Amino acid sequence: MLMLEIVFVMFLLGMLLGFVGAGGSGFIISLLTVAFGYPIHVALGTALAAMFFSSLSGSISHYREGNAVLKTGLIVGFTGAAGAWVSSGWSTYIPEGRLGMLTSIMLFTSGLALWLRLVLVSRRPHAAGTESPVLNSGLRYWLYALLIGAVTGMLSGLFGIGSTPFIQLGLMLLLNMPMRFAAGTTMLVIIPIALAGGAGYMRIGYLDLQLLLLVVIGTMSGSYVGAKFTKRVPAFWLKVSMVITPMIGAAILWL
Repeated sequence: MLMLEIVFVMFLLGMLLGFVGAGGSGFIISLLTVAFGYPIHVALGTALAAMFFSSLSGSISHYREGNAVLKTGLIVGFTGAAGAWVSSGWSTYIPEGRLGMLTSIMLFTSGLALWLRLVLVSRRPHAAGTESPVLNSGLRYWLYALLIGAVTGMLSGLFGIGSTPFIQLGLMLLLNMPMRFAAGTTMLVIIPIALAGGAGYMRIGYLDLQLLLLVVIGTMSGSYVGAKFTKRVPAFWLKVSMVITPMIGAAILWL
């Protein structure tokens, strides 16, 4: 019964994550620790590894829908993977109670940061010719892409989260990427970050393979379905969902 409950809950969560272009590791951590009682270090490693599979499924769907920028996703993603591998072992030095609190704060802050960014975007002039072009080449592009990857990758490895809002924020703010493409590209970025971070947690013994399988079955199937709605649902609802998703996860973990 417990196994079926985990799969069902993760399927519903996967639909939401696929819709907003999130790997959802932070939300998974919240549910595993609060709803199902797993230790937070095990939840961190399992959720980060599971995020690889859910992001893989969602990114395929996003790419087919034309939402993902492959070049940027690969550059940011592999840089982030290096950062996640380095920082994944640092969580062992943080006490369990403090780690849960820090992860919760990080999730809430990420949602708040994304909300502030969306407010700024909504206040931009929309007249023709006033929008800056998307940055996709040159030295500044490479510096920004590497910076986004390194910072978000290290946050992912340390706190077991996908840093989705921070990745989306970086893509929109530094590379001037439209919101729909930021959502799809972010899911592509998360693939190598989650793989490297999950491998790092396996190395230090914080990975439950049976739990991982249950989480993957639910989130991977749900994520593929949810990604179909990204460009079919009004932009307002996408904005709202992108902001409240990490905040809900933070609230659950905090409580």
